[in-house]
Amino acid sequence: MAGPSTHTVTNQPPPLAGYDVFTADRALVEAVDRHTGPDVLEEVRTELSALGRAAGSAQLEEWAVQADENPPRLRSHDRYGHRIDEVEFHPAWHRLLGKGVSAGLTGAWTRPAGHVRRAAGFLVWAQVEAGTCCPLSMTHAAVPALRADPELAAEWEPRLTSTVYDRELRPAGQKPGALFGMGMTEKQGGSDVRAGTTQARPLAEAGTYLLTGHKWFCSAPMSDAFLVLAQAPEGLTCFLVPRVLPDGGRNVFLLQRLKDKLGNRSNASAEVEFDGTWARRVGEEGHGVRTIIGMVSATRLDCALGSAGLMRQAVARAVHHCTYREAFGGKLVDKPLMRNVLADLALESEAATALALRLAAAYDDGGEQERAFLRLAVPAAKYWITKRCAPVTVEAAECLGGNGYVEESGMPRLVRESPLNSVWEGAGNVQALDVLRALRREPGALDACLTEIGRAHGADHRLDRAVKDLFTELADLDGVEARARRLVERLALVLQGSLLVRHAPPEVADAFCASRLGGDHGASFGTLPSGLDLQAVVDRARPV
Repeated sequence: MAGPSTHTVTNQPPPLAGYDVFTADRALVEAVDRHTGPDVLEEVRTELSALGRAAGSAQLEEWAVQADENPPRLRSHDRYGHRIDEVEFHPAWHRLLGKGVSAGLTGAWTRPAGHVRRAAGFLVWAQVEAGTCCPLSMTHAAVPALRADPELAAEWEPRLTSTVYDRELRPAGQKPGALFGMGMTEKQGGSDVRAGTTQARPLAEAGTYLLTGHKWFCSAPMSDAFLVLAQAPEGLTCFLVPRVLPDGGRNVFLLQRLKDKLGNRSNASAEVEFDGTWARRVGEEGHGVRTIIGMVSATRLDCALGSAGLMRQAVARAVHHCTYREAFGGKLVDKPLMRNVLADLALESEAATALALRLAAAYDDGGEQERAFLRLAVPAAKYWITKRCAPVTVEAAECLGGNGYVEESGMPRLVRESPLNSVWEGAGNVQALDVLRALRREPGALDACLTEIGRAHGADHRLDRAVKDLFTELADLDGVEARARRLVERLALVLQGSLLVRHAPPEVADAFCASRLGGDHGASFGTLPSGLDLQAVVDRARPV
């Protein structure tokens, strides 16, 4: 095709496509290696590399753009006026979701190193099309809640962990694979789920109820079933609400409208009402929060993983662009100030990956010490990693200049997506208060975190000093609620610092400790101090 007669198109970076998203991410590969046993490591690497090649293909990028540009539509009624309450998606959405399901992103609970391999895959997948991560996450996270009822678990768990994507609404017994959603938030309560007013009336058949009420945010409304909270006679209780009843009829699941969201455009988030909606109890009456908390913890980890994936993709695109783009007589990546910006962004990305994969490894371990570690580390990581995502993606987009502000670059989609995980499953204050709750009620959680942090004791004086400062914060809990964010930030940073000092290349750990723990850093990215090997940090982050 002939070029324009007015000028010659030059100095344009090649598309970042046709590469393996997994193997190109050195920090992620190394995290998988250290948290996976040698007996399954080759299998896990092969599996993740296959997913990485798919994620880095031009075909999936095209599908992601199509899904984002063609958001779902609510079909409340059919042509004859019958209520059907269905959500219509673009075909690209179904192709992407099918890929995610077939890659095992809902099935961590039954495989060796299942949580680490699934976490790495989820981090890779979040770089492709983050909207599909919602139903993948909900389905994965429903398993621990369902296990509160062995009969329900036996019926649903094999379908939730299946690698078959079945989009048709049918009774559970007819489906080889199924998806789950969740609904806890109501208009008047928000994150205060105990303020919910949805009522559950027991039926004659044990364990069955009729629900009346609403949910203001219902995740993945096209799913086969949902875990919801409602007020039963003995208090707030967890229920399973199927879209299709055992006899094949449709349950009462009244979709009012779909949310018009800042980002996450390909995914549907709905307002739903229950009016005599059939449900099955999960767990005991009055123990709804206790039953569903396992699902919440797993989805909070996915928030951290999703944000880590978004940051990694933003940094990869920025480094790729600057590697090829020339300005003022040289490559952008070779300019000292741009190198500082890119290295600073890369540090944030690698630290997020290291901490998120460490949490996944704790799930695989499953021991008492690791469960205690997760109780404190999950909300801390969810708080900090998701908070860092928006500034990282915005700065990375700026590295592309005006091109980064244009939809075709892919950066605006990342920027629009970046605030979501900070809000989903409890915003920042909710996470900070949850950390305080764990500190007060579960002292073993703090001991487990301090044991993890202490494994790097003496390896870096800046980390040691930051740990000492954390101890000072923890020693004075009077009026701690007002400074809870600062405490949680320090906890997350020393966890990240401990991991990087032990496992990352020295130049990465040195730069992280100098800037994040040593206090030698400005309020914006690109303010790393002198004397650091920034070139090595940038080279490590380069995707191809």
